[in-house]
Amino acid sequence: MEKLRSTTVVAIKHNGEVVIGADGQATLGNTVAKSSVNKVRRLQGGRIVTGFAGSTADAFTLLEKFEEKLGAYGNNMKRAAVELAKEWRTDRMLSKLEAMMIVADADDVLIISGTGDVIEPDMGIATIGSGSMYAQSSARALKKFATQLSAEEMVRESLNIAADICIYTNHNLVVEKVTG
Repeated sequence: MEKLRSTTVVAIKHNGEVVIGADGQATLGNTVAKSSVNKVRRLQGGRIVTGFAGSTADAFTLLEKFEEKLGAYGNNMKRAAVELAKEWRTDRMLSKLEAMMIVADADDVLIISGTGDVIEPDMGIATIGSGSMYAQSSARALKKFATQLSAEEMVRESLNIAADICIYTNHNLVVEKVTG
């Protein structure tokens, strides 16, 4: 049985704003299962925004666990991310989950993986999913050479470039800005 999978997520911190966006495509093997999946979620009244790539059910399980960790650690995003990564890596059930997450607040952007990694990416750019390298390349170029653009414009353009190249990424975008 093939798993339902999701694809490209981008987060950019630029000029004091943090924005996360994702395409809407979910695939089942080599078939588009749905073209309008929302892979971005607001938490804590929009103060934290998450994006996920990978198996959809696994991603939702991790999202719930991350919310639990936020509650347990006083909404401290970094601490919650580290504790989630530790549990994800060591728990027998969680260690089988196939997904990745980007979490962001007004100060930090982090990538969380099931191998126990919590990565604060270079240049304030985080990407995950099948189109992540295309999105990362374009985001880096935009940040370096198009500094007049907003973080939201950079996220949208990076996702559109990834969608033009990656067959598992589409142009149905959901983009959320981190608030206060």
